[in-house]
Amino acid sequence: MNDKKCVLEPQHWDSEKNAREDGFLKLQYYAPIGDGYSVALAGADGSIDWWCVPDPDSPAYFDHLLVGDKDQWRGPGGRFLIRPQGCRYRTVRSYRRDSNILETLFITDTGKAKLTEGLNISVGQQLPWSELVRRIEGVEGEIKFEILLTWGNRFNNSHSWKEENKNTDFWHLDGLISIIAKTDGLIFMKSEDNLVQATCTSKTGSKDVIALLTTFDGPLARPSIEEIESRLDHTNDDWKRWHKNIKYDGPYSDFLKRSAMCLKLMIFGKSGAIVAAPTTSLPERIFGDKNWDYRYCWIRDAAYTNKAFIRMGLNEEAIAAFRWLVRTIQRHPPELKVMYTIWGEQIPDQTEIDCPGYRGSLPVVIGNQARDQTQLSMYGDLLETAWLFCHEGHILSPHVADFLAGIVDRTCDEWTKKDSGIWELEDFQHYTFSKIGCWMALDRGCDLVKDGHLPSDHLQRWIREKDRIRDWIDTHCWSEKKQAYTEYAGSDSLDASLLLCTRFKFERLDRLDLTRKAIQKELCRGPLVYRFSGAHLEEKCFVACCFWMVEALAFCGHVDEAEQWMDDLVKILGKDLGILAEMMDPDTFDAIGNLPQGLSHLAMIHAAFSIQEAKSGNRTPVWSKSSSSS
Repeated sequence: MNDKKCVLEPQHWDSEKNAREDGFLKLQYYAPIGDGYSVALAGADGSIDWWCVPDPDSPAYFDHLLVGDKDQWRGPGGRFLIRPQGCRYRTVRSYRRDSNILETLFITDTGKAKLTEGLNISVGQQLPWSELVRRIEGVEGEIKFEILLTWGNRFNNSHSWKEENKNTDFWHLDGLISIIAKTDGLIFMKSEDNLVQATCTSKTGSKDVIALLTTFDGPLARPSIEEIESRLDHTNDDWKRWHKNIKYDGPYSDFLKRSAMCLKLMIFGKSGAIVAAPTTSLPERIFGDKNWDYRYCWIRDAAYTNKAFIRMGLNEEAIAAFRWLVRTIQRHPPELKVMYTIWGEQIPDQTEIDCPGYRGSLPVVIGNQARDQTQLSMYGDLLETAWLFCHEGHILSPHVADFLAGIVDRTCDEWTKKDSGIWELEDFQHYTFSKIGCWMALDRGCDLVKDGHLPSDHLQRWIREKDRIRDWIDTHCWSEKKQAYTEYAGSDSLDASLLLCTRFKFERLDRLDLTRKAIQKELCRGPLVYRFSGAHLEEKCFVACCFWMVEALAFCGHVDEAEQWMDDLVKILGKDLGILAEMMDPDTFDAIGNLPQGLSHLAMIHAAFSIQEAKSGNRTPVWSKSSSSS
């Protein structure tokens, strides 16, 4: 019997103890809601502070997350706030069981009320518009609520304005049209171009609903509030049906399944692409300048998503991710890009936006400067994804097979080059992780030939080159002094990404285990892990690396230690509804960086599987086995 289900605890928040600073809420107090096409971040105090619509990489519709309260020129930014009026209050919130519908219990001295909120879908598919709905139900006593709705300016592109006609009032913003639907118990106090204020009072058994409907460059329906509310419950049912498809009954199952649900929110339903995170410019260090736009799809993340979803039996999403990956790369020859848009297009140039930034951390950017970098490990990600696709019984078309064979040939020609590495650094080096990624590309290419999926014309070259890469790594990237593979050839610095290589079935497992031991000694703060040597001087611990440590321990046979490490991580990272950011402060345990972070959730899923498989005696799970053609 599994005794580590890891039931996630509700999140608690207090308006005095956890009060905002200059309008900014700590990042761990945000939770995502979404419809498979856009993602909003709802704060524990009742304020939705971030929403890019109609797509996750659209300009922000609500942007209070990056503006706060004290921008003297623009005001407080866009938000949708529901909270008790003029009093101290506490909240206790959690997701509905097996769902992405969020429930928050408001508690005051005079009563209790429940807020249920989500982005609606319609019978398993997207509505022609975005429908954000929030329902307030009286539980006991009485609470007077204030409701505040303001619009952002779409990254300085536009200002909202109100239009009235005989059907309804509606608001314009940069090509978007929005209407508000509500029950009669909500009373409008103000209704202006950029401000709507309303009130309602909850009493035992009462119910009020307010919804914001938005569409881009098209007609907008005006459904009844009863129809909108019914869709909220149908949306909950749809999420529960999807949740049933997750095939996992091992340790930490609640945490794993919440990670899967969170990842599902970040998959763009129209293309199958997964964004790294639905936010931009949340800093890797408060007041620091390492702020990036993560609302794009990385080849690495698409590959890791494919692996994770196949492990969980979610083949529909896995196949969609692989198809998006192959089609996107083929559409933009000859060079592979680090990342693409959700539509499979080139990333825009990085530009800075005139915006205060989260807690004053600048710059705020759109686009990403790493778009044109070279990352050789992508070849391994792509070929392993293809191998896994075929291992599950699927078929490559001749055109795709020839394309992948060309990638393996390119790896043979390019593995000796320097690159920016997995961490997208400006310092070009012979990064060890990149070399192992190239080794994996050749290894998986050989296996695909053996199984009849790729043409065999250059097989012998691939075998020889694979062995050369392995020997080169041993000669140039191993440090006798550190007893570890180092970050790059000739250095003494360590790199936590090498923990991942135990999963890649690289042939030097003994040395990878020693590398894990060195990383554990030098890069860890408790169960939290920094990315590389010296990272502690400019950023916080990287959440994905923490779970990669669990994987490395499990794959190297230290199962009990892996399980203890995971237990310690769950105590720290599982307390905030199981939503994971990019980084965590090891001193305060505050979430840092863009969130929710897809890579963090993917790492959590693989870590849980690695423990399950190691405890069952299967240290090298079938999904990653390589039948070595050499």
